[in-house]
Amino acid sequence: MSQLLNTEEAVKRWDAYADTYAKNHGKNGDPHKEVFLNPAFISLMGDINNKDILDAGCGEGYFSRMLAEAGARVKAVDYSARMLEIAQARTLNDLGIEFKQGNCENLYFFKSGSFDLIISNMVIQDLADYQKAFSEMHRLLAVGGSFIFSILHPCFVTPECGWEKAENGEKLHWNVDKYFYEDVYEQALGENEKILLFHRTLTSYINALLRTGFVIEGIVEPKPSPEMLGKYPSFEEDLRCPDFIVFKLRK
Repeated sequence: MSQLLNTEEAVKRWDAYADTYAKNHGKNGDPHKEVFLNPAFISLMGDINNKDILDAGCGEGYFSRMLAEAGARVKAVDYSARMLEIAQARTLNDLGIEFKQGNCENLYFFKSGSFDLIISNMVIQDLADYQKAFSEMHRLLAVGGSFIFSILHPCFVTPECGWEKAENGEKLHWNVDKYFYEDVYEQALGENEKILLFHRTLTSYINALLRTGFVIEGIVEPKPSPEMLGKYPSFEEDLRCPDFIVFKLRK
């Protein structure tokens, strides 16, 4: 991996894209989060009232606010200073959310065993050292606590993937290539921006979690519900293969 294409470079690009990113997020996040990720997290979390929760990589803060509104005591971190500015501006003080800037690979300012639950929504793929991040999440959880995180599905979202189309534009099937490439690549986002993504195989993710000491309690490959398809019909194509995968781990 190029020394220049690391977690620090990834967060610089997210800083530059933060305002555009935030414009696409409302109370329930963006449409992909509303349709796929929020239902998956909610199904895995259970009752969170009175629980100490870390939102690890909170972005503009929509999920932190959802957690607090459900009765949790929430701390939220993000490596992007601009994302945190937006999150704090959008968050009412009476929700009691504590925002901090920090890299999920090293959250040294939190004490070990501080949290009942850690949520990380579409963050791990932005980190160069995912194994260090897993170790840090494990350290921060109380015994018996849970870590739930989502990522782009590594089996289907690879450094070279996309729809195979007929001449008339019909989407025939989803192509996957370079699955076993485990390193950084650039992904176009918006009109001109390119973010960094760090691809790993499913085997690498699972083995890293097991080495860290986590027990896998659940895995969800989200698909749109009939209700969500009624609201967002274009997501019907996502019944053909999953874009995301969500893990629930226990310490």
